[in-house]
Amino acid sequence: MTSDAENVERLSQIVRLFSARQWCLAASGDFSLRSRNGNCLITESGLDKSRLTPDDFLMCDLHGRPVDTARKPSAKTGLHCALYRLDNNIGAVMHTNSATSTVLSRTADSDLYFEHYEMQKAFDGIESHIGGLGLVILENSQEIPSIVEELKQRWNGGDISAPGFLIRGHGLYAWGSSMDDAQRHVEGLEFLMTCAWQEMIAKK
Repeated sequence: MTSDAENVERLSQIVRLFSARQWCLAASGDFSLRSRNGNCLITESGLDKSRLTPDDFLMCDLHGRPVDTARKPSAKTGLHCALYRLDNNIGAVMHTNSATSTVLSRTADSDLYFEHYEMQKAFDGIESHIGGLGLVILENSQEIPSIVEELKQRWNGGDISAPGFLIRGHGLYAWGSSMDDAQRHVEGLEFLMTCAWQEMIAKK
């Protein structure tokens, strides 16, 4: 079993990779993992993700309260904690702010739906390109509890089938039982959104 220190080192590498892909520019994005003691380790607020190190993570309980009160966790910590509380199997949560996810979430009139892409098989339980995958869009707010409440309603209503969702104008949240799963889900959803955006352009 890997330690929290080893997991944070691995997550730092993933975050720097995502930054190089321009998915979390200008200190955007936030990343977390479930710690061995049942809390979560999450990125500190306002950091350049291209230079992220293991020292840039801090421990919070699952209600977003930092163990070290002198440090400030990400402003979206409440969303990460809500996901960990909703599903005990979630081991890591990743939030990216790619241009594609941001634009699609602003321009879409309703939730996104992808179908007939081979990349759909990047998600557990999907074994064929036939069929589809939905990605819900939550409304943005500076009041995180209001986003958490909408998330809980959509979750409990069975609307969230993909391991991710969009916040309008604010990008993607994705998760997995492990960091590798969460990374795969981010990459799969970012690919599908890029394809959807390019198809929209091509049809004009």
